Amino acid sequence: MRQIAQACGLRLTPQRLAILEVLRSTDIHPEASWIYQQVRKRLPAISLGTVYRNLALLADAGLIRELALGDQMSHWDGRVAPHYHVVCARCHRIADIELPGTAEELERRAAIASDFVIQGHSLQFVGHCPRCQEELDAVIQAH
Repeated sequence: MRQIAQACGLRLTPQRLAILEVLRSTDIHPEASWIYQQVRKRLPAISLGTVYRNLALLADAGLIRELALGDQMSHWDGRVAPHYHVVCARCHRIADIELPGTAEELERRAAIASDFVIQGHSLQFVGHCPRCQEELDAVIQAH
């Protein structure tokens, strides 16, 4: 991580390292407030503002991804390798989804259709997670 950060011109401070470690240890795509609570366990003096500033810097450096999905709050992803997300329309849970080979094909087709030089894309799927679907099915069956 240090080499990647340095290549991006970013010094890897203890705060940034803690934020990266928290994000890379979870797959829940948390909001900044959750990250702040986790990082405070390691660095009690850290402020929420410091977490927000460092999330933005880490995202700009390409070390994490900011996700604006579903509930109007930014969520954060420590996994920067190409992948997609599925979002529950009811509880806003976010999960990773793998679709091998899809990214390159979509970008190639978008470039052909638009004459743009495509640098990347984001794609999200929306539906109901298993827990919410079970609850919705129970409501339907009750009526």
